[in-house]
Amino acid sequence: MIFSLLTERRRRRLRARPFPDEWLTLIQQHVAFFRRLSATDRAELLGHTQVFLVEKRFEGCGGLAITDEVCLTIAAQACLLLLHRRTDYFPQLLTILIYPTTYMAEESRQVGEHLWEEGTVSRLGETGRRMGSLVLSWDAVKHGAANPSDGKNVVLHEFAHQLDFENDAADGVPGLATREQQLAWAAVMRSEYASLRAADQSGVPTLLDTYGATNPAEFFAVSVEAFFERPRALRAHHPKLYAELRSYFQQDPVEFSAEAVLEST
Repeated sequence: MIFSLLTERRRRRLRARPFPDEWLTLIQQHVAFFRRLSATDRAELLGHTQVFLVEKRFEGCGGLAITDEVCLTIAAQACLLLLHRRTDYFPQLLTILIYPTTYMAEESRQVGEHLWEEGTVSRLGETGRRMGSLVLSWDAVKHGAANPSDGKNVVLHEFAHQLDFENDAADGVPGLATREQQLAWAAVMRSEYASLRAADQSGVPTLLDTYGATNPAEFFAVSVEAFFERPRALRAHHPKLYAELRSYFQQDPVEFSAEAVLEST
């Protein structure tokens, strides 16, 4: 209890610090969605970013040098998922490993009932519930930050997994406060996941990335990408899914989507 109080007090001090002008310039230059946020949301996001940068460790891999641009571009995108909610700042995450571009990783995959195949696959990012670390490709991070409307964002995807882990399972269910919320979430996600799996198997085009048909955890992650990157289309084609995500994140990304910005100019 005392530790929690001290932690929150320290975080309040960090959020209240003046945000360095040179850091703000980097976010404005490299994180496209930032300028679409309201002034209140921008201020909140910058406060969360200050906490994030202190509490998480960044390590370059494959010769990548860790710079302010690298740290801020990742942190600002990750902290979008924290707005408007009481948060513990991705508590299971300690270290963020960044490769310059696509990297290779060992993978085991099932190819038969009792047969598994070992191999090397290329990846843009990954995270695990027990590893305490998250891996990203810097090229993919930059692309996601610069293109906030293409439905692809590796930072949002991998940090959605971190939110998923907060209920101590990788099951596509983040920490939900009440039993009523859990039941509503389960009903909508089960139906939407089944629909995506059916569409993937039949080859029907889908708004959601069919990688989400892999399992419920990946379904949640690709849904989060679509929620923030293609909110109008998601609301139109998957209104119940959109409503559940809006309730959980306490945000309505339609308000700062590219379409909304065009309408207001």
